[in-house]
Amino acid sequence: MLFIIAALLVAGSVVAVGLRVTQEMAAARHEETHRRTAQLMTLFASGASAASGDPRALLVWQPFAVIARKVFPAEFTVLDEASGGRFPFTAAYIESAHARWSADWLAWERTHDADYKLKAAEAEQQLTASGASATLVRARLEAIDREKLELYQRRYSEYVQVSKALQALMK
Repeated sequence: MLFIIAALLVAGSVVAVGLRVTQEMAAARHEETHRRTAQLMTLFASGASAASGDPRALLVWQPFAVIARKVFPAEFTVLDEASGGRFPFTAAYIESAHARWSADWLAWERTHDADYKLKAAEAEQQLTASGASATLVRARLEAIDREKLELYQRRYSEYVQVSKALQALMK
């Protein structure tokens, strides 16, 4: 009888230790998930900051977010729930970045046109005042127009490329 009581005490102790170990392991897993979640928030805060200043940064950060989601699904579930959307870049955030990119393009385009109109007018005035020939004035104005067009084409190419890439992120 004493043997049975001792065996029950040992079995009870083993069960209690097992439960305690299980609780500690669950707490450690929870703490590790919490730590990784905080690290992800910190990491993507710099991405969100960069993207708020320049929408092109989304083209770098969003692929990392996709990869991180695959590697840390539980952490992203917590972050999605806490942020009320798809962390770190919601569809609305990406749409806003695309709109900002387009608005910046339009502003640049207006400024570019005004700058080169002024540049051409100044060159024409200087050359005319100095007594340059009409041929020289025309050649200088054509050079300014070429420069304007080349810069516009380079910038427009970048605008289209980034705009399409941002649109692809919205899908």
